[in-house]
Amino acid sequence: MSDAIFTLTAEVRTDLGKGASRRLRHEDKVPAIIYGGHKDALSITLEHSKLLKAQSFEAFYSHILTITVGKEKIQAIVKDMQRHPYKPKIMHVDFQRVEAGHELTTIVPVHFLNEEMPIKKGGVVIHALNEIEISVLPKNLPEFIEVDLANVEVGTTLHLTDIKAPKGVTFVQLTKGEGHDLPVVSVNKPAGKAVDTEEDAETAE
Repeated sequence: MSDAIFTLTAEVRTDLGKGASRRLRHEDKVPAIIYGGHKDALSITLEHSKLLKAQSFEAFYSHILTITVGKEKIQAIVKDMQRHPYKPKIMHVDFQRVEAGHELTTIVPVHFLNEEMPIKKGGVVIHALNEIEISVLPKNLPEFIEVDLANVEVGTTLHLTDIKAPKGVTFVQLTKGEGHDLPVVSVNKPAGKAVDTEEDAETAE
């Protein structure tokens, strides 16, 4: 994937307010803000067409981006993106600064591997989570979390504690105490499956 996807060029935005934001959108620009770290929040504008193309890649949301503002290059991640309710249009973006040596909290997608294996055994794969919130140093930020289903038996549910976190990654939910070990994926028996044991058959009779 081209590094250009993770590089954005922005301009400082001094004209603030709803009216100013509407004018920017009419000019095919997107109002945005960069906050966090040890600097003041910075209001910027981005080219809508370039942003729209970049955000179509899944990795855009879990990758450290480089935003060039004048002569400054700012490392940041996407924290929130507001979209038009029915048009393919981005209305506003919140970026959070990334500083080396300081942990960041973000959400990364889950990639399920070998789903065909439990399906061949007669199972139905149900995704409970497609994203996981993590805490990690910038240098260890993964683009996704892998969950391998090759050896998962029918009737099994994998929780967060069953998932191996990449190096340096902490699952935020697991730091909240008991009751936060969320289910990630289940391999269920098909609904209405005929009884296949002698005991079940006797019960059915």
